[in-house]
Amino acid sequence: MRRSLFPEDVERYVAVAMTRESALQRRLRAETLALPQGMMQISADQGTLLALLARTVGARRAVEIGTFTGYSALAVATALPADGALVCCDVSDEWTRIGRRYWNEAGVAARIDLRLGPALSTLDALLHESGAASFDFAFIDADKSNYDGYYEACLKLVRAGGLILLDNMLWGGKVAQPEVYDSDPDALRVLNAKIRDDARVDACLLTVGDGVMVARKR
Repeated sequence: MRRSLFPEDVERYVAVAMTRESALQRRLRAETLALPQGMMQISADQGTLLALLARTVGARRAVEIGTFTGYSALAVATALPADGALVCCDVSDEWTRIGRRYWNEAGVAARIDLRLGPALSTLDALLHESGAASFDFAFIDADKSNYDGYYEACLKLVRAGGLILLDNMLWGGKVAQPEVYDSDPDALRVLNAKIRDDARVDACLLTVGDGVMVARKR
């Protein structure tokens, strides 16, 4: 299953031959790919990128919107210090139950605060609980129609110098095809342009996986 615009051999070289992935991560990936919705999982190189950037900014507190079966959460939680915390926002008990098994096996379950329910409500609650600028890192990978709302909420929660990453920002290349009109690519085109021009952040759209927007809050 491919999540990249690169030729298959290049994708395999990057995501398999040149990506460091634990045996536990490989097992979680295999179990997830067996699901009908398996393509929703991030690629191995994206997981490595998340962990690298979380470590680079010295993240202690992180938030994730869209957890699915927990691969991205496993990558980020492993990159946090022992007393770090990752808040995961999702709506599915069924899918996140898979992730919880692997988080426990990896010894990072104590760092993960899974909150089931509408993510915008959870993010609003976090703002009231922890205050503005109380997080170092955010990863957004959920329903595309609400991406702008998630981005705005994360801008409030993340400190200056912290990072906000958004997945699927190329949407299989459809964002670059103006003749394609659909709710998801339309929403992503608008948000890509908004982040490009947003004076509150420094940003770069990476051609990793299905497109990862990296925004550093000023």
